[in-house]
Amino acid sequence: MQRQVDALLAQASLQRDAHLDETICLLDEEYNLVATGSLCANTLRCIAVNDAHQGEGVTGQLVTALLERQALRSHHHVFLYTKPEGAHFFRDLGFHEIARVPHRLVFMENRCGAFASYLRGLALFFDATKRTAAVVMNANPFTYGHQYLLERASAENDAVHCFVVSEDVSLVPFHARFSLVKAGSAHLPNVSVHPSNSYMISKATFPAYFLKEEKRITQTQAQLDIAIFSQIAEAMGISRRYIGDEPFSIITQIYNDVMSAQLPQHGVECLLISRKENNGAPISASAVRQLIHDGQLEAIKELVPPSTYAYFTSDTGKAVIQAIRAAKQVKHD
Repeated sequence: MQRQVDALLAQASLQRDAHLDETICLLDEEYNLVATGSLCANTLRCIAVNDAHQGEGVTGQLVTALLERQALRSHHHVFLYTKPEGAHFFRDLGFHEIARVPHRLVFMENRCGAFASYLRGLALFFDATKRTAAVVMNANPFTYGHQYLLERASAENDAVHCFVVSEDVSLVPFHARFSLVKAGSAHLPNVSVHPSNSYMISKATFPAYFLKEEKRITQTQAQLDIAIFSQIAEAMGISRRYIGDEPFSIITQIYNDVMSAQLPQHGVECLLISRKENNGAPISASAVRQLIHDGQLEAIKELVPPSTYAYFTSDTGKAVIQAIRAAKQVKHD
């Protein structure tokens, strides 16, 4: 069956997503694959219908089955990505557009007005008298590099909103990352820390199955990020966004180039900040995870604030240390 699924995805110019929890298949009387769709956390992914069954209401049957599975998993607010030409099918099935990258993809949700409600909540922070900036980070874990970026933004603006990526796909779980960002920025009174909820997509869960080239994937994710963030910036009065450079990652450089070029078109200045260094080397969360993986916990003291080190030496942090040491790959962002 897996070969049939891959063949059907290829027919729809899709490829298997690397992050899938479940896959559902609809079969005909002869057990031939009619349609397939998958779940990843609170999203629907890799939806494809056999060309021979287009126009038979199969997409509706498939999406209904996928949503039923999501409900059983306690996911009632559900998101999906589709190609622009397929958006009207999902709109007819009750999904609503959040943002799109022209000619690439559309990001949708199954709750009418949910994104608008999210923006109204953020608009409570709007203050036209202040120069307001934003930082978006995963902080896996929070380092002196992250802290330096927030300190720079704090010193140069009246208010700073830091969004911590809420998706729980990192080795350090979200609740811990969020707490570490708050603890590591507690000395900055003009910095507010927010969860990103499901409206800011991390690199780990971006729907790369739409695109086959790494450069195009990165460019498209950056463009979707901008399409969503520009609406957040307008609601909150954000006029600046701070991003950190990544001297060793060509992919991150491409992402930063897109952000730097396109954010100003939405009225948001993009400031690319060189990473803080330690002994001549840029500080990164990847380096911290590598040290923990290699059993050099003491060595991370030079790279992380005391609150982050205290977390890893606590009973709660022991389970995360075990997960990092068991991981095959830890040097990724």
